[in-house]
Amino acid sequence: QVQVVESGGGLVQAGGSLRLSCAASGSIFSIDAMGWYRQAPGKQRELVATITSGDSTNYANSVKGRFAISRDNAKNTVYLQMNSLKPEDTAVYYCNAAQYALHRDYWGKGTLVTVSS
Repeated sequence: QVQVVESGGGLVQAGGSLRLSCAASGSIFSIDAMGWYRQAPGKQRELVATITSGDSTNYANSVKGRFAISRDNAKNTVYLQMNSLKPEDTAVYYCNAAQYALHRDYWGKGTLVTVSS
């Protein structure tokens, strides 16, 4: 089992920055990738960024050049640095941990990011 807990959401003006954190615990040695997803009101959950155990990263086109995902293995934490925020970035951001061999995904409860215009 893996547990993930997000933090760092809040209210920010357009053009501002926020950093989200996701702390993992439990069977973290078996995690193949971690990532951030978001869900805006009335929309489906979508991928924002992922990072694998080998540090390969992937970003949604809408956030490339503005967001950066990183990890601190010593702290079992993944970060999402969000710069140049736009009102359309407003959403609940969820952390995900994936175990490919076991076909398992673990989700946090989410953290709300609100970008005002």
